[in-house]
Amino acid sequence: MTAIIVFCLLSMLLIVGKLLRSTFSFFQKLYLPSSVIGGLVGLLLVSLLREYIPGDWINATKKLPGFLINVIFATLFLGAATPKFKEVFRIALPQLCLGQIIAWGQYVLGLGLAGFLLAKAFGVPPAFGNLLEIGFQGGHGTVGGMSESFTAYNWSDGIALGYTVATCGMIIGIIVGMVLVNWALKNGHVKSVRTFKNRNTSERIGVYKSNERPSAGVQTVFSDSIDSLALHLAFIGMAIMIGFLALRGMQHLEIALFPDCKTRIFQGFPLFPLCMIGGVILQLFAQKTHLDILIDHQQMSRISGAALDYLVVSAVTTIQLSVVLKNYLPLLILIVAGSIAAVVSVVYIAPKLFKEAWFERAIADFGQATGVTATGLMLLRTVDPDNKTIAASSFGYKQLIHEPVMGGGLWTALALPLVFTMGWLPVWVFSCIMLAVWSVVAVVIAYKNR
Repeated sequence: MTAIIVFCLLSMLLIVGKLLRSTFSFFQKLYLPSSVIGGLVGLLLVSLLREYIPGDWINATKKLPGFLINVIFATLFLGAATPKFKEVFRIALPQLCLGQIIAWGQYVLGLGLAGFLLAKAFGVPPAFGNLLEIGFQGGHGTVGGMSESFTAYNWSDGIALGYTVATCGMIIGIIVGMVLVNWALKNGHVKSVRTFKNRNTSERIGVYKSNERPSAGVQTVFSDSIDSLALHLAFIGMAIMIGFLALRGMQHLEIALFPDCKTRIFQGFPLFPLCMIGGVILQLFAQKTHLDILIDHQQMSRISGAALDYLVVSAVTTIQLSVVLKNYLPLLILIVAGSIAAVVSVVYIAPKLFKEAWFERAIADFGQATGVTATGLMLLRTVDPDNKTIAASSFGYKQLIHEPVMGGGLWTALALPLVFTMGWLPVWVFSCIMLAVWSVVAVVIAYKNR
């Protein structure tokens, strides 16, 4: 019964969020997703009526993001043709370089601030610095997926703080991103900008006209054998199962190899990055056996999009304001520093890395670096609505290499357990080394572009 009630309430919040966004131009001008608006409404209601809300409803809502992120990561590569690595790397190298500099820079900045300053000044744990990359690049889903990691290392406050960083990052990514777009338009760096004034009523309220509605995917099987959506969900379940078995295998292997070790890295390792690997394995198997004709990537994208909306609305609704208020000052310092660093990467680093369409390619990475991939794509569509530049393909190819590692990838998942088991300083030093490596790559690329 609890699951039914939670599903109904979250569905209501999503509809309320959509109605508010469609009704008030304020939300439209901010380009805030309905899931964030609905989540903020839910957060307000929970804060005001908490004593009247059963605890099992709130607990069930808190667990939902940790499950849904597995679904999202499992769908990333299912149904997508696997391009040749050399071709991807050749096209996406400058874009990948910028993305890696920003991501590793967030670890250097976040862990450096936390370890050298915030831990001493405010008493926060050094892992506080991980929240910058987890919340900004990973977003609500990554925070939810790492809930067990936070709990395993006795820092459950990190969940609420992570959701707060993710929410602020998404809002900052959109608002500051649009400021940067207007700056680029004023200075002649872009021309094909589709600003709010240029959008028609349907675009502003976010509803397609009846004669312009795109397909949400194609059915790959006859429904009398199995429903196409059910089949796609089954493939997602298989990918998650592969990831789950891999995680259990690593946990047992760690115990077998190091039986006397008191700290366990994989005991607190999240499941969702391995679900992505499970999806890749399943897709490669499907291509080899010609079963890939059964999987449509558009359907996978719609399932992923639905999961993301429910994930965000549930995550924002369950933010513990008491924890946020207790840590508001170090949070503010971390978020402001991360935002400034992201802006610097767009204005000063990107022009030297990219030969053409430098701003279009940079703003996509800015959006991802602050408000996850969806924000990056939204900003990219604003400056390149007709895909006239190489920005979309470059950003997409870059994601194939970047996402498995950062922004919710393997390093994001591994860095937090390492900080708790090895200490923040070794992780910070390693991040500095990786940042230096990618900075050298950037210098080489910039030299060739002269």
